[in-house]
Amino acid sequence: MTSPIDRVRRYHEELTAIRRDIHAHPELGLEEHRTADLVAQKLEEWGIEVHRSVGGTGVVGVLRSGNGEATLGLRADMDALPIIEANDFSHRSQNHGKMHACGHDGHTTMLLGAARYLAETRNFNGTVNFIFQPGEEGVGGALAMLQDDLFQRFPCNAVYGMHNRPGMPVGKFGISPGAAMAGGGFFDINITGKGAHGARPEESIDPVLVACHIGTALQSIVARNISPREMAVVSITRIVSGDAYNVIPQTATLGGTVRTMKRETMTQVEQAMRRVVAGVASGFGATAELDFRLIFAPLVNHDGEFRAIADAAAELVGETNVNRTQAPAQASEDFSFMLEQVPGAYINLGNGDCAPVHNHHYDFNDAAIPFGSALFARLVERQMPRGTE
Repeated sequence: MTSPIDRVRRYHEELTAIRRDIHAHPELGLEEHRTADLVAQKLEEWGIEVHRSVGGTGVVGVLRSGNGEATLGLRADMDALPIIEANDFSHRSQNHGKMHACGHDGHTTMLLGAARYLAETRNFNGTVNFIFQPGEEGVGGALAMLQDDLFQRFPCNAVYGMHNRPGMPVGKFGISPGAAMAGGGFFDINITGKGAHGARPEESIDPVLVACHIGTALQSIVARNISPREMAVVSITRIVSGDAYNVIPQTATLGGTVRTMKRETMTQVEQAMRRVVAGVASGFGATAELDFRLIFAPLVNHDGEFRAIADAAAELVGETNVNRTQAPAQASEDFSFMLEQVPGAYINLGNGDCAPVHNHHYDFNDAAIPFGSALFARLVERQMPRGTE
């Protein structure tokens, strides 16, 4: 019997062309109209039932084989990032200021490769839902699909996702048991003081000074309010205030992100932030408001599904090429919201020696395509085997 990797390699050249076409035409979150059109077209060519506009620009392909009632979801993300690409190869971005710098072009292509393989072989008994998600990069794409009744319309007994990992050799996989990726919140702190001439600070309530003290005080939350046994990160990533050298401004804004491995820790950090922000601002005679938004839930792999996808990977590439104890990541992923509703797991595959994700020199490694497509396909065959009609 031909292995899934070898079969996918038969049309590796076509999949590579698809991946590079998507890379050359990146679209930001919830704007993936061209990408969705391409995905729908390919699924229809392979005889797969297509549902469009799920959660905005999302696409779901449905493939049935046999009479089994088991259902399984496979998910890939489609959106790009607002980055100016620095690469000079022929498939570089043609949309200035937009770039596939996280490999979602490769994720989409790998799921398309799995869809083609399964449509041709039908070596399973049940229903596969191919979920092409928009807007993963912090704009709520997973929640949009869930709010559009994703799992009510396309029931799944389990759902699986995959992400490339720069620095991991092609042909290797890694997965973390339990909490695998951090939850993420974004925040803005809007400070109002009293503007004045830069030479007469005694007439002001300086919001820049307040912002500096709030930024420093916020670091005490992780150091003194969160148990050392729990992971938490509070990062100020932007400060905006003032327009002139000789004017103390009226307002200032701090922005940043919080990452935790548990929802309850995220709540604890938010509560502490509200206390610190209000207290520090009041001490200077200013006012401050915290706008705190949960963007990503912690991503937690379910035990049975963790084993299922790890075992499928080991069958394809050998147990020595599957790291089942990969360290959890402090980055975030909104596939986590799907895993809160349906059991599932999320695995990394090697992207070889390349620039890190979210870097303007990044590019997905096309050599990884057959491994990702084959893993999704073999997972379906193992979880919903033929002969169970």
